Amino acid sequence: MTIDKSLKVKAGMTKTRNVLTRAERIAKLRETDRFQDGDKVLGLPKVRVPKLAIKKKKKKEEGAAAAGEAKPAAGAAAKPAAGAKPAAGGKK
Repeated sequence: MTIDKSLKVKAGMTKTRNVLTRAERIAKLRETDRFQDGDKVLGLPKVRVPKLAIKKKKKKEEGAAAAGEAKPAAGAAAKPAAGAKPAAGGKK
């Protein structure tokens, strides 16, 4: 069964999780050499949850300014040379 479009979260999960799964905890413990093969998987020591910083989207004004800078370069390349004939569908 699929989820209706109106019920889906567009940005994914917005909050950070505060609990890791057992597999994630074991992976973190192995990185710090606190878990070895053969150790018990129950009663694992605590592991700090990494907090992810969400990047803020740039404002549209900054994006428009960057696009405005790119237009003159593209427009200059589109202009024909001074002595060249214009294209058949172009303005005279």
